[in-house]
Amino acid sequence: MESDPLLSPIERSWCAQPDFIASQEKTHKSRTGSYSSTGSSGVGALEQGGPQGGNGALCDNLYLKQAVVFIEDAIQYHSIDHRVDLYSLQLYRWYYSDLCQWILNVTIFVNLALAFFEKPSSLTVTSDVRYRKAAWEPPCGLTESLEFVTFLIFITDLSVKSYLIGWNEFLKNKWLLCYILTLMVSVVDWTVSLCFMCREGVRIRRLLRPFFLLQNSSLMKKTLKCIKRTLPEMGSVMLLLALHLCLFTMFGMLLFAHAKDSKVDVEWQRYFRNLPDSLTSLLVLLTTANNPDVMIPAYSYNRAYSLFFIIFTVIGSLILMNLLTAIIYNQFRGYLLKSVQASLLRRRLGIRAAFEVLSFHREVTSNNRDQAACGVDCVTFIKVLQEVKMDAYCKMAIILQVKRSPNGVISPEHFQKLFDELDKDPVRQHPPQPVYQSRFLQVLQIIGSHRYFDYLGNFVALANLISICVVLMVDAEKAGSDRDDFSLGAINCFFILYYVLEMSLKVFSLGMKNYLSYPSNIFDGFLTIILLVLEVATFALYKFPHPGWKPDMQGLLSLWEMVRLVNMFIVFRFLRIIPNMKVMALVAGTLLDLVKNLRAFAGILVVVYYVFAIIGIDLFKGVLSNPGNARQVFSPANENSTNETAQCGTFEQLEYWPNNFDDFAAALVTLWNVMVVNNWQVFLEAFSRYTNPWSKLYFVAWWLVSSVIWVNLFVALILENFIHKWDRSYRHALSSSEHVEYHMTVQQMFR
Repeated sequence: MESDPLLSPIERSWCAQPDFIASQEKTHKSRTGSYSSTGSSGVGALEQGGPQGGNGALCDNLYLKQAVVFIEDAIQYHSIDHRVDLYSLQLYRWYYSDLCQWILNVTIFVNLALAFFEKPSSLTVTSDVRYRKAAWEPPCGLTESLEFVTFLIFITDLSVKSYLIGWNEFLKNKWLLCYILTLMVSVVDWTVSLCFMCREGVRIRRLLRPFFLLQNSSLMKKTLKCIKRTLPEMGSVMLLLALHLCLFTMFGMLLFAHAKDSKVDVEWQRYFRNLPDSLTSLLVLLTTANNPDVMIPAYSYNRAYSLFFIIFTVIGSLILMNLLTAIIYNQFRGYLLKSVQASLLRRRLGIRAAFEVLSFHREVTSNNRDQAACGVDCVTFIKVLQEVKMDAYCKMAIILQVKRSPNGVISPEHFQKLFDELDKDPVRQHPPQPVYQSRFLQVLQIIGSHRYFDYLGNFVALANLISICVVLMVDAEKAGSDRDDFSLGAINCFFILYYVLEMSLKVFSLGMKNYLSYPSNIFDGFLTIILLVLEVATFALYKFPHPGWKPDMQGLLSLWEMVRLVNMFIVFRFLRIIPNMKVMALVAGTLLDLVKNLRAFAGILVVVYYVFAIIGIDLFKGVLSNPGNARQVFSPANENSTNETAQCGTFEQLEYWPNNFDDFAAALVTLWNVMVVNNWQVFLEAFSRYTNPWSKLYFVAWWLVSSVIWVNLFVALILENFIHKWDRSYRHALSSSEHVEYHMTVQQMFR
């Protein structure tokens, strides 16, 4: 390793002690050699002691490039363990450019989407086995060609990653080693498919495709690691659940044993005939999906039997399941906070590495090296910052602070604090309002820009919504020939006219640029324009509202459909009151944050769905036989005829035929319906009847993974996000240090 020549200049340049904890110092010492050892050209430049002619210009460029990359690593929370020679830095920035990452993401999406088009294809209108026609199957080699192109891009991605981090780091990286193994198995399986002319029964590579999504996301890796560490804590509650289920299964089989009395025997025949049926009945009751059906036969005979099912539900569903949610929330939150700390440490290491490089650059280019080693030149740092890819508002805020530095030198402490701007939200600057000379226009401007004018708009939107509800309730059961649409048309005309006047007054008061600088105004203005266009189209087709105005089917669109479309947009406009109600704004903000910050959770859910859907296709494809009416036209009469002989509550009687595993899209919908756990006992019973009783293990495993683990994690994230927002809204008196410490919660991890 050639890191020693770089270490001594770095140690000399760090003359001030920054605010790092001992663990960060230890990590820095171990990391410094890593990022310097991979850049042989950088080390050679430092060994020369300073710029000399052409080599000096090359070294100067190298130092600046290194600083740029280290700062970008800090912004993106990347590790600095990679090559730092000039060629590698250029390749590194090219690899993490928006274009390359977009190409890689599109490749992953195409690779995953092939499951919809491969055999069995999902290209049919319906998944119902009764009405589904033969799907178009792609010729052999079409999807395989696209898949091979994705393999080539993945191989390129793996090669570039392996080169950039170096051989030593590559051998330590388990994800990259698994990347190689996954690609090798996929290519071999792809070759086998071509050899069998795409007629092989099982494609192993389809199960491996989600790995490409996992390995490309650091957030998903962190979340998966946290889930793995949370599993032992969940195991204790899962063991209690299993014990609870087994004990009550034994009690149930003893309590509802086979008897001579046919009335008592009903419970045994339906739910407790044998051990698998008893276990399944109580497992479904744990999710309350078959409550109160499972206890009705026994409860009808003797009301005391209800105590058995009530006690089971209280202990299992209300205590143990909620305890499991609490444990997942507590443990997962703790592990994610550790991940947040690791990410912050990685950022500080990147910032420190950038300071060391720029500090040494100032040392070798300065005449007085003792004084030069204590800071970074402001002009050089601004030059570096111009090359860094970051948000414009952060860059401008950092540059403004740098220009205030005394003597044109940035100290170590100040250099670290400069990048606190990365965690701050941008301050929106609104354009100035227009200035009017007339007193009347000034009064209009005050009215249009006052907050009470917004309150009036909210009140009008509420009145509009109430009036629509009243009219719809009055005319709900009237036929089209008996309904007079004059009242609803007049109401819409009046309120839309007010919305147009409101928008015009706001644009006049604030000015167009100032008006568009508020997202709420954009939302209101967009809906107002849509409402105005629809109302003008209504007048053009059906004339103005008048008594007896009911041209139900005239022109291109029926009047009632046009009015209903207008009213739907009016309901959307009513959402403008949300920011003005504190509790409702907190709830809406939590939902918006979840949409923005759930990439890792959604990605892992996609992986789980994908894997279980492929396994389900391999296990249950074609097991649901056509009931024999595929050529019949669907109608209520046919529906009743097919249900006459089916037992109530069964798969056939409920007509769950679209829920199958005959293609990938149908498998996804079926898994979703099972995850919701409403009537999931129907799926358990049907697929065990069409295949074998062991098929229940597949659905129970899916219930554990999706409904028990993932849904509880989702609930934990919602709780953490909402509690964070709620507490922060009531904590305005925190000091700056306390606010920073309090602000770093789980949701910050997913920003």
